[in-house]
Amino acid sequence: MPELPESVVGDAQTSSFAWDLLTDLADVGNRMAGQAGERRGAERVVEAYEEAGLRNAGLDEFEIPGWWRGDSALSVSGPVEREYEGSHAVIALPGTPSGTVEAPVVDVGTGTYEEFEERSDELEGAIAMASSDTPESHDRWLHRMEKYSQAAEHGAVGFVFRNHIEGALPPTGEIGYHNRPGPIPAVGVSKEVGEQLARYAAAAEGTDGDDEATTVTLDVDCRNEETTSVNAVADVGPETDEAVFLTAHVDSHDIADGANDNGAGSALVAEVGRLLKSVEDDLETRVHLVTFGAEETGLWGAYHAAETTPHDEIKCVVNLDGACSSRNLRVGSNGFEAMTEVFESVTDAFDAPLETGDTISPHGDQWAFVQEGVPAVMTSTTSEQSGRGWGHTHADTLDKLDSRDLRDVATLVAEAVFRFASADVETPHRSREEIQEDIPEGYVQELKTGGRWPYDE
Repeated sequence: MPELPESVVGDAQTSSFAWDLLTDLADVGNRMAGQAGERRGAERVVEAYEEAGLRNAGLDEFEIPGWWRGDSALSVSGPVEREYEGSHAVIALPGTPSGTVEAPVVDVGTGTYEEFEERSDELEGAIAMASSDTPESHDRWLHRMEKYSQAAEHGAVGFVFRNHIEGALPPTGEIGYHNRPGPIPAVGVSKEVGEQLARYAAAAEGTDGDDEATTVTLDVDCRNEETTSVNAVADVGPETDEAVFLTAHVDSHDIADGANDNGAGSALVAEVGRLLKSVEDDLETRVHLVTFGAEETGLWGAYHAAETTPHDEIKCVVNLDGACSSRNLRVGSNGFEAMTEVFESVTDAFDAPLETGDTISPHGDQWAFVQEGVPAVMTSTTSEQSGRGWGHTHADTLDKLDSRDLRDVATLVAEAVFRFASADVETPHRSREEIQEDIPEGYVQELKTGGRWPYDE
């Protein structure tokens, strides 16, 4: 049976508070890390905290490496002449430097390490192009940053990241992480543009040496400089030193509204805070709410919180990201089984489905805590779409989401956080050494490639 009173569950199922907040965040538009829209989004979350009657609501500021997108273009010359301009066709990837390069395109398929190695001799001085897809046979998802880094390491002078989802327009996403700016210009293109470029590249490979070669020119304009980001914070429950952290990230990419990634998560944090306010006297541990800034560009807000909070004061972390693609929860436990058990008890109580995974993963704000041995889970929802689906594209908009899904997720997460705040629920910490030993080899490779490996060798 649920532990929350029926009045709270009923409130969660009928209130428009979360959907109104999500709508406002989507209507901000550009919430790119370190830019004015991100701060407006964070300020709107603080307003929601205050409206819900939460205490200590405010902004916590910190420095980040900022990035501003300019106009980018891609043109093809040779037997076929084509020009691609405008954000519907080609966009720069955050962390790229500005620059113009002209070279033949080498299509490395899905951009696995093996595919890059197979075409190593052709990549020197070329523009490498890789799909956003990861082969089903692969044991983990490959991050675009790894594909970008592989391109640079094999001598490519530019990088094209092509979407594998038709009709979803160009994908964006960080390629520098903590190695900003990256060494070579990089852009994202739609599946349709990528297919055309792949066809031109294949035709060029089949021509004789006397035939006119096909070359591609990348022209990338952007700006890399230091700026500030903010975390939106508040508290509910007793004034205990120890706290359950409920988190999400408020920033999104500048090309879209960031509705599911991650306006929904930010709205859920405030909504769960509002619901718990009505049972504040029953909470046995303080609940600390944080919507992080600068997740999309390197988890900077999460790292800031993890580095400025004594770890023994964090009972556990429930991180929400992409949690409104359906009403069916997915929890990545990072090996913290006690947290999985709580979520299982919650979904059992509501007769709701739950998908779980226990692999330690560096994707998401929870990683800043997991790497230190602090119990932290990634909470999202299941989806029928491949990969990110609409995420990181122009199409991550409010019309893709359903307010009923948001209410159901809020109900389940509020019940889970209420249980985590109980003195009877234990969430044991682990040592940094234990975490390091259990990180899959592939993610070790990714973390080192992205400059985010936190352990001494």
